[in-house]
Amino acid sequence: MDIKRELRDSKLNNLPLLASQVVEGFISGIHKSPFHGYSAEFAEHKLYNSGESTRHIDWKLYAKTDKLYTKKFEEETNLRCHFILDQSSSMCYPEVKTPSVDHLDKLSFSALSIAAIMQLLNKQRDAVGLSIYDEKLRFQSQEKGSGLHYNRIYNALENCINTPKESSKTNTYQFLHEIAERLNRRTLIFLFTDLLQADLPRADLFEALRHLKYNKHQVVLFHTLDHKTEVHFDFEDVPKRFFDLESGAKIDLHAHQIKAEYTKTMQNFISEIKLTCAKYKINYVEVDIENKFEKILSTYLVEKQKLKN
Repeated sequence: MDIKRELRDSKLNNLPLLASQVVEGFISGIHKSPFHGYSAEFAEHKLYNSGESTRHIDWKLYAKTDKLYTKKFEEETNLRCHFILDQSSSMCYPEVKTPSVDHLDKLSFSALSIAAIMQLLNKQRDAVGLSIYDEKLRFQSQEKGSGLHYNRIYNALENCINTPKESSKTNTYQFLHEIAERLNRRTLIFLFTDLLQADLPRADLFEALRHLKYNKHQVVLFHTLDHKTEVHFDFEDVPKRFFDLESGAKIDLHAHQIKAEYTKTMQNFISEIKLTCAKYKINYVEVDIENKFEKILSTYLVEKQKLKN
């Protein structure tokens, strides 16, 4: 356990720095992506609209891009954002011996995703809050925009991914309700979870997700999974022992014995979640942790743009 912790600390002990590297990589490629028009968000600029004052046009940027942008000032934004992170044992899958930005378990991927979005929010000192839960509510902070508050949340995320954990179950139903009750003003909510809780009835899960929409909150569910194994059940066809990370239950079998039934059940579950989120106007985003962070950051840009419209 100590060796694993040392490996984690050697790679993931400076989350803001890693997050800034993720964001820089995203920005460098944004001009080649369908989100080209959103690239000005990172430079604290917005497109110039005909009829506006020309006083704040950035002529240097015009010379580089041949497009008119005006400088955007801090008082023009008042975004409130709350992150919810599931840190139950199932989120510590898959086991990663040497964590890096390109090789993470679900929990570390989610924490780094949150930190990357915070890098963008911090440009405008937008207010951010964080809740971390498993079978208990481990951390909660209200939305604030100070540098000290940002550092407190970064530290909470680092502690979450670097501290060795005992086996813990998920209490998604209870804590989503509690968190929803505490968010009084309209907030952009990002929920990172694998939704793997065997004893949670679907109706209760859907009720908890619906509660997050209370008070007209804008909700994004990042359904965070390792698609190769958790969705497609792509394992080598040799005898294996499979463990439930939360209950400790185990079973010995060949992967091919249950692959067809497993993948069908998982796809039906994902489809049901998608339909329910669409019904409640929750943005469902299916996340494969083997992919990079473009999908996460692009989703943030789209959701932020929705708040302005």
